[in-house]
This record gives sequence, C-alpha cells and structure tokens, in this order.
Amino acid sequence: MSGFLGLGRALDRLRLGRLKEGLTKTRAHLGAIFAGRRLDDAWFDDVETALLTADAGTFATQELLADIRQEVKARSLNNDSPAEALQAVVADCITRALSPLIVSETETNRLPKVVMVAGVNGAGKTTSIGKLAHTWKAEGKKILLGAGDTFRAAAREQLIVWGERNAVDVISQTQGDPAAVAFDCVSAGVARGVDIVLIDTAGRLPTQLHLMEELKKVKRVMAKALVDAPHEIWLVIDGGTGQNAIAQVKAFDDALGLTGLIVTKLDGTAKGGVLLAIAKQRPIPVQYIGVGEAIEDLQPFDARAFALALVGDL
Repeated sequence: MSGFLGLGRALDRLRLGRLKEGLTKTRAHLGAIFAGRRLDDAWFDDVETALLTADAGTFATQELLADIRQEVKARSLNNDSPAEALQAVVADCITRALSPLIVSETETNRLPKVVMVAGVNGAGKTTSIGKLAHTWKAEGKKILLGAGDTFRAAAREQLIVWGERNAVDVISQTQGDPAAVAFDCVSAGVARGVDIVLIDTAGRLPTQLHLMEELKKVKRVMAKALVDAPHEIWLVIDGGTGQNAIAQVKAFDDALGLTGLIVTKLDGTAKGGVLLAIAKQRPIPVQYIGVGEAIEDLQPFDARAFALALVGDL
C-alpha cells in the first residue's frame, strides 16, 4: 500500500510542477509582492495590480482583495509578519475564490455516458478529446469517439489519428450533417456497450448565431438516440484568451447549458487569472486543465494546486 501512496504523491508533485511551469507568467507578478515588502496600502495596491494583470477582471479582483484584507486582519498580520504568512493568506483566499469551479462527484447510472464537447476553433478542442480518450481508456473504460466537426476535414482526420493512437473507434462521415454523426455515434455507443461516448463538434464563434443553432440541433438529436443524452456538455476555452473567455462561456452556456469547462494552453504564456473571473461571473465546474502538449498534460482541476501555482512556493 505504501508503494501506491508514494506513487500517488510523486504524481501529485509532477502535476503541480507542470502547473507551476504553465502559470510562470502570473507567478512572477504575484511572487514579486511578497519578499521584503511592508504590509501597507502600497502592498495591497500591488496585489490588486497583479490580479488585474493576471486577467482576473475588476469584479473578481475587488472581491478577492476584500477577502485578503479581512483575512490579514483575522490572522493579526503586520509589518513584522514573514513573507510566507502573506503568501499563505493570498493562496488561501484564491483557493476559496476558485471553490465554485470544483467538480462535484456525480455519476450517471446510464451507459454509455455521452459527453458533447464544444468550443471555438483553435482552443484545443479536438486535441483535448484525444487526451481525454487516453486518460479514460487507461482507467479501463471503453471509449467511442464521434467526429462531429464535419466542416473541417482536418478536424475529422485529427480525431481519427487520436483514435488510432489510443486504439479507440471513431464514428465519422466524409460529409454530412453533424447532427447525423452525433446520432450515429450515440446509437453505436449503445449497441456496442461502451462506457463513454465523446463527441466533437464544429468550432465556432458564439456570434455566429446560425451555427450556434446548429449546435442546439446536435444536442437535441442525441436525445433521440439515448434518453437524457448528452449527459455532459463541456466547453473548451483557451487559457490565453483572457476576459474573452467570459463571453464564450456565457454564450455557450446560454445556448447549451454547460456542465463543465476544459481550460487549455496554460503553458507559460497564459495568465490563468481568468478562472477567478469565471468563478465569480459564471461558476461552471472546471473539469480539466491543459498545461502542455504531452498527452499526460491534461489534468483534473485542483483549486488548491492552482492557487499554489499562482502564488509560488510557501
């Protein structure tokens, strides 16, 4: 048993290390406000600037700053308090602010579990699906992929490559209605007794209203193949898009009723603070975050680990 616990701790350290690398840009700003600083108004001003620079947004920043002030007072911190004490306050407050994004463990008894994945072009949607297939197959689950992005041949081919890499079947058509592909995929998933059906959809901007209507159709058609499908609707957002991510989340949630987010490209250039804004304005659970290109770099969201990666070592 101790061997398994040691392996688990090593994996946690590896994940935290990759996450820290991914959030280097924000940690550099936040980390600079601790060492050798006085606990005065200028310090709070610098915390505010660092959060705004990290794309946390005005509303989330003001709420978080108020929480930090209250926590500093509650812990009786002063100018003589060590930098680690200030870091601990900020890390704890960020963890608390991110708590609305924590995934609640809910399981559907219906098999297959159907997961519909949406997002704009370039967010990493198809790649994330491939990585999810890898993760879930490693857990012993039987997976079926649906190439519902029929507008881009490259997207279909990319998903087929992921299917081959993971030894997972892919339902696709060279042309046709994406809703028909979704219907065929869910039907095949039921017939084959798979555990999870993952369906890709065409990337689109939320301002493309006719295409958003098509996404709604894809969702409706799945229910004709399996009652209550899709069971999960996840939006993939690029962690580097900053406050634009809020508009994407709102538009797709209004259209589809999102149950989760996947935040990609937290790979050193993304600031990461937008998750604080999402937690405050549109608190949809973050299922996974992507911290690199490798297949294992898609990891479950952990609010505490995320906060520590933003603030730096305590």
